[in-house]
Order: sequence, then structure tokens, then C-alpha cells
Amino acid sequence: MPRRRHLLAAGLAGLAAAPARRARAAAAWRIASEYPATAMPGEGIAHFAEAATRLADGALMVTAAPDAPDGLRSAAMLRAVAEGKLAAADAFTGAMAKDAPIFQLSALPFLTGSAADAARLLDLARPAYARALAAQGATLLYATPWPPSGIWSRRPLTEAGALQGLRIRTYDAAGTAVLQAASAAPQQISFADALPRLKAGEMDAVLSSGDGGAGARLWEILPNFTRIDYAWPLSLAFCASAALEALPEPARRAVLQAGRETEARQFRAIATRLEENGARLRANGVALAEVPALRAALTLAAQPVVEAWSDRAGEEGRAILAAYR
Repeated sequence: MPRRRHLLAAGLAGLAAAPARRARAAAAWRIASEYPATAMPGEGIAHFAEAATRLADGALMVTAAPDAPDGLRSAAMLRAVAEGKLAAADAFTGAMAKDAPIFQLSALPFLTGSAADAARLLDLARPAYARALAAQGATLLYATPWPPSGIWSRRPLTEAGALQGLRIRTYDAAGTAVLQAASAAPQQISFADALPRLKAGEMDAVLSSGDGGAGARLWEILPNFTRIDYAWPLSLAFCASAALEALPEPARRAVLQAGRETEARQFRAIATRLEENGARLRANGVALAEVPALRAALTLAAQPVVEAWSDRAGEEGRAILAAYR
């Protein structure tokens, strides 16, 4: 009897200690985005964090970190992941173009006109995205589609001439070139950095989508949104390949499965996002407009920008673009 009691007590102690051992053994990841929690990328990192933690079953704990933690912007996130400062990140592709020309693809002006277009282009470019990330020590997890980019402005833009001298934030080099060619005065800066400059009166407009928390922060300053369908771009989520390889095999499978689930969730969400965003903007007093002459001027200015990208992207980029078109 004493021996049985001792064995039973030892067994119970072992069971009680098992969760603690699993907790101590769990890897801890953080996945970051420069965008608010209610923007599409913010929702994506929250979904991925929950799914990866759940599927890893105690081997991995993932925390979502929106709103540019540690001051990190999309342009710096691939390096931060490669250097081990972050385990994972979701970065806007246009801001990553300096790392590889292929990242510019989804944000090229007037190339995609719908979520279906964005999905088709993603399918064609996914291997190239994965290779470009792998060259920097990162592994592609999933893609997040953005609603179409338009122009937020202090005053209504009623004609193409309204672009003349317009101090506008752009999110990538392509947008900067297009708006310069259309006689605006663009500056390429991150979303997080644009807000204080808008509040200080140093900028008049922003090239961005009307999405979620990003829109909520803009309408406080810029009460007009002009729909131009400039692009339906992507953000890409990726993790450090070394961090992924350091996980036990079941946890690695869980991370990749969480990525697939998150991408499917993001493309389901985008299907109704445009209508939802429009309703939210109207409810908050934002004036929505479409100005065909302004869009036509930007489309014309975009043509040489797309051609220049084709030259930089080489055979791989041109082949993807040709297959898409």
C-alpha cells in the first residue's frame, strides 16, 4: 500500500508538471505589422497568431503586434526578420521593392482591378515571392489582399488639375513616380509616419485604401476619398527560416497550416470589405467621389512606370506579367 500510494503520488505529480514542462518548452514568436489591428493586415496577424498557437498544441505561442511595434515599418521588416529581431512580420509589398523588384508587382498602378485579379496575380507570382524571401532567410507564410487604393484629401478633387502641386503621401516608388508625372508633389513615407505630418498640416493627401482602422485615422483629418482603383495590392507575411527550422516538425507543420488558413480567411474577408468600408466612411462623414478625368490622367502617367518595372524585374517578372495579362 505505501508503495502504491508513492507511485500514485508520483504519477499525479508528473501529470501536474506536464503542462508546466510544455509551457517552458514552447517557443515564443511575435508577428508584427505597421498597420492598426482593424486593418486587413492587422486582422491577418491576429488570425495567424491564434491559429498557429492552437495548431502547435503547446509547442509554440504566437503573439500579434500591430501598429508598428518598436517603430518598425514595412520597408524594414524583412531585414528585422532576417536579423532575428522578429520571428515573423506582415509587410506591405510595395515598401519592400528595394529588397527585390518582384515585391513591387502587386502594387503596380492600374494592373489589378478586383480581388479576383489580385488572387490570380498572386497565384502566378507566389513562387517568385517565395524565392525572393528565401534569398533573405525568410519563409513565405501567407498573403493579405488590400482593398483598392484611392486618394484621401483635405479638399475635394474634382478634376485632373487638382493634382497640381498636391502634397500627397505615397506608399512606394511606383506611386511616387506616377504622381510626380501627374504634376503632384508626392512623398514616399510609411502609413505610421504620415499621420503626424498630416496633423501638422505638412501634407494634403494620402494614397491609401479606405480600410479599417487605417481609414478611421485618416478621416479625422482628410474628409474626402476619391476612388480611382489605383491598385489592389498585397501584404506578405513571412517568418525567419531559421526560427521555423528550430521548431519540432509538428509545430512547423502547424505554422504552415496556419498560414494557409489565414490566407483563405483574408480572401474571404476582402469579398465584402469594399462595401463595408464604403458604409463606414459614409457613416463617418467622408465624402466619396469618382473623377474619371483624374483617373485617366493617372493611368496615362502610370504606363512608363510599369514599363520601367518590367525592365528591372527581368525575365521572371516579364513572364509573370505576360501570363497575367
